[in-house]
This record gives sequence, structure tokens and C-alpha cells, in this order.
Amino acid sequence: MIKFYVLFSLVVTLCSCGKNKSNENLAAITIQANKPNIIVVIVDDAGYVDFGFMGSEDLETPHIDNLAKDGVIFTDAHVSATVCAPSRAGLITGKYQQRFGFEANGTGYGSSGDIGLSDDVLTMADVFKKNDYKTIAIGKWHLGATPSDHPNQRGFDEFYGFLAGSRSYFPIHNPSKNHMLQQNGKQVKFDGYLTDVLGNRSVRFVEENKDRPFFMYLAYNAVHTPMEAKESDLIKYKNHPRQDLAAMTWSLDENIGKLRNKLKELGILENTLIYFISDNGGAHNNSSKMGPLKGWKGNKFEGGHRVPFIVSWPSKITGNQIFNGLSSSLDIFSTSVAAAGIEKEKDLILDGTNLLPYLSGEKQGDPHHKLFWRKLDEAAARVGSHKLIRLKNYGSTMYNLSNDLGEVNNLSEKDTITFNLLTQNLSIWESNMTTPLWDEEKSWMDVTYHIHEQLMANKPALYKEPSSKEGLLSH
Repeated sequence: MIKFYVLFSLVVTLCSCGKNKSNENLAAITIQANKPNIIVVIVDDAGYVDFGFMGSEDLETPHIDNLAKDGVIFTDAHVSATVCAPSRAGLITGKYQQRFGFEANGTGYGSSGDIGLSDDVLTMADVFKKNDYKTIAIGKWHLGATPSDHPNQRGFDEFYGFLAGSRSYFPIHNPSKNHMLQQNGKQVKFDGYLTDVLGNRSVRFVEENKDRPFFMYLAYNAVHTPMEAKESDLIKYKNHPRQDLAAMTWSLDENIGKLRNKLKELGILENTLIYFISDNGGAHNNSSKMGPLKGWKGNKFEGGHRVPFIVSWPSKITGNQIFNGLSSSLDIFSTSVAAAGIEKEKDLILDGTNLLPYLSGEKQGDPHHKLFWRKLDEAAARVGSHKLIRLKNYGSTMYNLSNDLGEVNNLSEKDTITFNLLTQNLSIWESNMTTPLWDEEKSWMDVTYHIHEQLMANKPALYKEPSSKEGLLSH
């Protein structure tokens, strides 16, 4: 019907406006038709090596591996935070979330109330909606639950998901407003498994909008806890040492495959720019593996923020590539608007880089020379191949990642010139950021502090969550 309407409009224009005017309209329609679809697939708490394309030998991810084969695999990609909410805030705004005070996890704490995203900050969806894209957010939000932070108020025509940071994968009896599955504010009751439900909506959305450019933010809560999987998938992995994670990952992969197959079936896969990324490193409590990386979700070692990352756009980017340049989730915004031919507004600050010239071979080297991280007491800086980690009232360590990816050899006293350079760079970056608008629970801050202390001294953490600390102290 949409194709017929476009054709009819073109015929009317040709008849009524003359040759020159009709050619202008034909050109406008062609430009609109050639705009790429944009899909950002963000998964939750995935381990760095827990996909086939990243070397996993025990978790099966054939569909995601095919996406990687058709695209570019990034080996030095990072998110802007090591925990869920601030990482998503950085990705969706294209700027360091510390610029607008979204530094701690959650969306507010204690007397601050629910703050979430600053009202004056633009999201990717705002920009794409303004430029005639159909926009949808599917899955986990975790960027604020007040009316002004609802996805429908942040650039999304449709929200099909839940507002909280986690929830059961199965139906909840009388769920809270933040935990219910909803469509634009109205509860959706579902049967079955949530990963399938979200995947099915992604497929239907593509079918509904195949004739116009769209922007999809597809935020699966898999493989975040609770560790819940379908019975059939648990049976499939009956004797697997990581049974729950293997089953959850299999379902995630199936649903990404369904979406990709639908794009191919409709003939729009070639002109769809797809990103696949995890919001942070694997969690200590979901059996994820970080491979050669030190640390995990929540700390400033590589295991906390270096993530698996794929970029695929078959009609524009040569597939089966590996890219080793320093890159960031912040780049997704800049790359997407460039791909869509959208001119960035002059007053819009973006900290990301357009990756397309690097992927086409037009530019060489690293998209970034520097990256920074900070969450309350912990901070880190990457300059070139060197990495600084700073813990308030404790000190700093420095590593050369080119020959010490596991961050074992502290060079802070051996190479004081580089150490001082990184310290100065971190200080300059911080001077351009704002004060955090909320803190976190003291029990969690104490645990995170302890983990950093131990890892900076190359010692194992004695506890990884408040309950474990309490148990240890009681003995």
C-alpha cells in the first residue's frame, strides 16, 4: 500500500508540476529510499569471549557469528561505563554521560529521586525521528522511569519493553509499573519467554516498516540475571557446565537470527546498518568468561569495559574484516548520523567518531587516541596503548596494554613520564565533566572499592557483592 501511494504521488507530481519539478521530487524519493535502516542490538552483561566470533568453544552463536562474518569485528572496542545504566546513557546520547551527571548506576538514589537522562540532552532517536525515521525502542530501558524520561518522550515513536534494569524472563503476576512489559505505557501480557517476545516484536516492526527508513534500539536483557531459560533449551544443554548461560545465549542468538533473516527475506538487509555490542563486561554472577581480560562488570580493568562489537552494513562495508583500532560505543551515534546523511547540529556535542572512513580504508589508525571512564571513587584513562586506573584515597596503577592486556605489570613507578601524562589527561577530561547527580548504595560502593584494591594489587577479590562480604565477616 505504501509503495502504491509513493508511485501515485509521483505520477500526480509528474502531471501537475512539469518536468523539472517532477525530477526534483523523484530525486527526493530516491534519496529517502536509499537512507539506511539503523539497528543497534545491545545485549546485557555478556562475557568478552562468550560468542563464537570471539573464540567461544562452548557457547553456540551461529547467527551472531554470521553477522560478524558479514561485517567487521572490533578487537579494541569499549563502552563508556562498566555498569548498565550509565553505559546506555553514553551510547544513546553519543557523549560521555558524565557531561550530564549520569555517572553512578541506576537512575537516581535516595533523596535525589529518579533523575535519569537530563531533559535537555538529545538521544539518537530524537535526531532520527526529526529526520523522518520511524523509531522504536525494544527491551530494557533503564534510563529513567519518570514521565519525561519515558522512551516515547525521548524520540521513540514506540516503546515495547520494560523500564527497570532487570526482570524475570517469564510472565510476572501483578508486575510493578517499572517491571511490566509495556507498549507505549500500556501493559502487555505475554506467554512464553521474554527473549522470544522481544525478538518477535523486532521482526514485526521490520515487516510493518519495510518501505521506510527506521531506527531500532533493540536492547535485550539477556544474559543479565536472573539466570532463567526455556525448558527446551535447558534440555539441549543438559550436561553443559554453564547450562543456564548456554541456554540463554542460544535463545538470544536465535532471535537475532530471526531478525536478520527477516531483513534478508524483505530485501533490505544490504541497506541496514547493524551494530552488535554488550553494555559492559560479563558479570561475576552469570558464569560469563572474559578470556585474557582482567576484571569484570563494575570495575575499571579491561574486563569491565572492553566488549565484543560488530558493525555490519553489507552494501557499504566489506565483510569478514577485523578492526584493531581503539573505538567506543560513543561512536555509534556519530557513525549512524553520517551513514544516514544527517548533518549534525552545530551545538550538539558528540564525543564519538564516525567509524565509516576507517572501515572503508579511507582513514588509517585509531578512531580515538584517548578514552576515559569514571564512576564515583574509580576512574581510568586510556592514552595510546597505556592505561591508568585510579582509586580515590588509594592511588593509581598504569599498564601497557600492547604487551600486558591482562593488566598485571604496574608501570606507574617505572615510567613516571607516561604516568604523569595519563594523570594529567584524566584531570583535564574531568574538568570538562560535571558533578555526579547521585551516588550508589554504600554497601555496593564498599564492595566495588574492595575489588579495585585487590585487583590493583594483583590479588583475588575476597567478595564480589554485599551479601558475600557479610557472610565473610560473620565467620
